[in-house]
Amino acid sequence: MDFQAGILQDGSPMESLEKQLICPICLEMFSKPVVILPCQHNLCRKCANDVFQAANPYWQSRGSLISGGRFRCPSCRHEVLLDRHGVYGLQRNLLVENIIDTYKQECSSRPLKKGEHPMCKEHEDERINIYCVTCEVPTCSMCKVFGAHKDCEVAPLQTVFQGQKTELNNCISMLVAGNDRIQTIISQLEDSCQSTEENSEAAKRELCARFDALAALLEEKKAELLQRISQEQADKTAFIQSLICQYKEQLERSSRLVETAIQAAEETGEAAFLVSAKQLIKTIVEASKGGRLDKIEQGYESMDAFSVSLDHLTEAVHALDFDPAEEDEEYFDGEEEEVEE
Repeated sequence: MDFQAGILQDGSPMESLEKQLICPICLEMFSKPVVILPCQHNLCRKCANDVFQAANPYWQSRGSLISGGRFRCPSCRHEVLLDRHGVYGLQRNLLVENIIDTYKQECSSRPLKKGEHPMCKEHEDERINIYCVTCEVPTCSMCKVFGAHKDCEVAPLQTVFQGQKTELNNCISMLVAGNDRIQTIISQLEDSCQSTEENSEAAKRELCARFDALAALLEEKKAELLQRISQEQADKTAFIQSLICQYKEQLERSSRLVETAIQAAEETGEAAFLVSAKQLIKTIVEASKGGRLDKIEQGYESMDAFSVSLDHLTEAVHALDFDPAEEDEEYFDGEEEEVEE
């Protein structure tokens, strides 16, 4: 259904077909495509293996003691579970391979139409076939010999095209792997938030049980310490929630940048691609080098610091009697001051 809709929208059915045969990772024609179950999206086997290795850095190879792994489909973010064979356990899409072979045979027999290659604005009869390294723009040979770029350093257009496309593909893979790591951190933060709340409730129950034994004499102190635990819980929960929001915002920005990079990388025209590719690559690299977000320390959610022993106060209460001696009163007052501190 998607393929037919693409044919109706584009002027050339072959151009529409070519877009359907592009790998979303390397942005080249599929090479040994595999089917990623159950979402049915295709990837080159090498690209699928690169994404899998990025998501599972400790996974070795077939024959490893690790039974399998997982990664997310770069097209729909669906989680793909693999067995012990890794990427090599995925089925090859023979239908797509046959379509690619047919497409390549058709393209090799087609004559090149006029206008398919960008032309130089200064020299209308000259095709853009070189890249000015000094000015960082694609240009033609006449501009290098007689025009504005005669004193500039130039390079073959194909060389620069392949270099920057490879760099952009590496950036996309880096962003995809980074997003998976961020999602893992978010899940861990959410678990830590829940553990903080559960441990806080447990500490409250224990504190209530201890203070109930001392009745009204320690009721005010019980309320004070409960407030301290609640405040600590609120502070820690608020901090963790703020980290979750920050990571989600970073994930959203990174995802939007991935979509922009993929759209730019789908550009098949070399000149048109090079106009925006370098700035986009700089943006991605700067985003990847951005400030790192805070993380909580191990045991941050613990509330063990609020455990209180009241045995010595219980003994002091039991020792009270009618008309206590002066030194006994001083001792009892000193115990209360110690607890308050």
